[in-house]
Amino acid sequence: MSASIKVILASASPRRRQLLAAAGIAFEVIESRVPEQHNPGEPPRDYALRMARDKARAVSSRFPDAIVVGADTIVVCDSHILEKPADAADARRMLAMLSARTHTVVTAFAIARAGNILESSPVESRVTFRKLSDAEIEAYIATNEPFDKAGAYGIQGSGGGFISHVEGSRDNVMGLPTERVVAALARHGLER
Repeated sequence: MSASIKVILASASPRRRQLLAAAGIAFEVIESRVPEQHNPGEPPRDYALRMARDKARAVSSRFPDAIVVGADTIVVCDSHILEKPADAADARRMLAMLSARTHTVVTAFAIARAGNILESSPVESRVTFRKLSDAEIEAYIATNEPFDKAGAYGIQGSGGGFISHVEGSRDNVMGLPTERVVAALARHGLER
């Protein structure tokens, strides 16, 4: 494969677009439209990996000549999976749960071509929040920033101010383990 091969990001996430572009990868965005549904009893890492693989495979089967990157991010706190909040009450619940605690962010990625998964992996980062006041939580919810983000916060936005420590990749917390994805693309022949 060479730089002339089309790369597709199977995600509508502006953070993933930003991270992949910053890595110097030329790509097109095509949403997978795969519904995100956790199966009862499914371990968090398995869930994120299944979703990344399903998203990559769905777009790849429609564009068999392209190499497709799929990804899915979840936040896990006390074995509870925190996805995107449904509403303000859900965001409030999540942020209160994360306050003064350490949680795990799992972002799984998958590389596919012609409907087949070439490589996939879940990547974990550990994030510690400082203690949040009720007023801080309410002010953050009022920004509308929490609503399209797993765990109801974004490390790259004002929610980053809640974080006291990150162990692992910050890019992973944003939604794409960029270094790992770029290395995987190179292993499958993408030249930049």
